[in-house]
Order: sequence, then C-alpha cells, then structure tokens
Amino acid sequence: MATLQQKAKYYETSSFVIITILSYAIIGFLLFVLGYIFLQGYKALSWDFIVSFPKNEMREGGIFPAIIGTLYLMVGSSLVSVPIGIMTAIYLTEYVENVTVLNFIRLGINNLAGVPSVVFGLFGMSVFVIFLDFGSSIIAGSLTLGILNLPLVIRSTEEALLTVPISYREASLSLGATRWQTIYKIVVPTALPGILTGIMLSLGRAAGETAPIMFTCATFYTPFVPDSLFSEVMALPYHIYVLATAGTHIEATRPIQYGTAIVLIVLVLGLNLAGMIMRYSYRKKLKG
Repeated sequence: MATLQQKAKYYETSSFVIITILSYAIIGFLLFVLGYIFLQGYKALSWDFIVSFPKNEMREGGIFPAIIGTLYLMVGSSLVSVPIGIMTAIYLTEYVENVTVLNFIRLGINNLAGVPSVVFGLFGMSVFVIFLDFGSSIIAGSLTLGILNLPLVIRSTEEALLTVPISYREASLSLGATRWQTIYKIVVPTALPGILTGIMLSLGRAAGETAPIMFTCATFYTPFVPDSLFSEVMALPYHIYVLATAGTHIEATRPIQYGTAIVLIVLVLGLNLAGMIMRYSYRKKLKG
C-alpha cells in the first residue's frame, strides 16, 4: 500500500512540475515575441505615427487611416455576428428539443469554424463584391468578417448559457414567467460575462484577419478616411502584410512594420482588458 501511495505521490509531483514548466515556457515565449516586436518597432512610435497619413511611398508618416479602417471593420463585423450569433445560441440551448436536429446544427457550426479564413475571403469576394455588386468596400469586408466570426460567437454564447443552472429557469417559470421572459430577464443576464468574452474574442479576431479583407475591402493606400460603407479602407493587418511582402523598400519600412504590429497588439490587448473589466464589474454587480 505504501508503495502505491509513493508512486501516486511521485506521479502527482512529476505532473505538477511538468505542467508548471510548460506554463512558464508558454509565458516566456509570449514575452519573447512581444519583446522582439517592441524592440524592432518602438522607434517608429510617436503621436504623429498614430494620427498622420502614410507618405513618401509608405516609408514615412503614420497609420491613422489603417487604425480607423480596422475600427470600422471591427464594428461592422460585430453588427453582423453578435446579434445572429447570440440568437442562434439561444435557439440551440433553449428551444431545440430534437437531439438529431441539434447535433446537425452544431456539426454545421463546427465545420464552419474549421474553414480557413482565406476561403471566407474568396466567398466574400464572389458574393458580396461581385454578385451583390458592393465592390471592394467596408460593407463587403464587414459581412465577410461577420460570417467568419459567427461560429466563435455562437459557441462561446452557447457555453455561457449552458453554465446557467436549470434551477434558475425552473424558478422563473414556476412564478408564471414565459419562456422568453425567463431567457432575456434571467438566463442571458446571468450568462452575460461569458457572452462578453466571446464578443471580445470575435472583435480581436476581426482586427487581426488579413485574408478575408484582402479580397473584399482592403487597399494598399488611401489619402482619405472612408466616408461611406462602400469605400475601400486601409487596415492594420493588411498594412503590415503589404509593407513586409509587397513594398519596394521593405528594409526601410521595417520599423513601420513592427510599429504597426505594436499598435495592433495594443488594440487587441486593450479589447481583452476592457472585456475583463466589464466581466468583473458585472459579476461584482450580480453578487452585490
């Protein structure tokens, strides 16, 4: 018996050590990547870099149009993916009773999540840019990114709704509330922190995708901030891609490439931080 206990203790200790080492290794690798990007691009960072337009064949100036374009695409994609994704998740968790139908829909969502982003870009170009004649525009890019983010919003919302105890629903229904009243007054508010997590992740993904916007809305350079849904836009990820691969002065623009990457990383991390603050505040409000 003592030998078995010693073996179990040994395996437990060994597993803990391995998991701890791997966890710190991941954190270390992340810090290494972030540090490398910062060291390569911090010299380009300035207020002028944030608020000015590119100039001199992209070797000077700033990335203001790319920042604005990225924000437009994030907002546009969320207007597509968030309402549809949340309502779909509510339907799957609260209304579908046929297991076969439920599994079929979930299979389709999982397959959609596994489709490469470049395929979404080709779909968006074929349907929104050409067939619907939106042209290369914000609306075409937003619709494409919205469809791309749908599986993420649906799955995260569904998981959040499933964490709400059944007793909450039963108590609400027993007091005379309808199913829909129970959902939007009890279930959704309780699951809101998890739903916000999915929304923030989808916004971050929309900010960082290159392939979908390459085919639907992104332009190498524009001297103006977009003024309509049918305007082309610059975007941070596409700006980085062009400077790193298709520019005529790749080495000269290296600091701008990494400076743009820093801005994009800060934008995504800022979204995640905002989501954490919102979740914490809401949970504190619920407990209070």
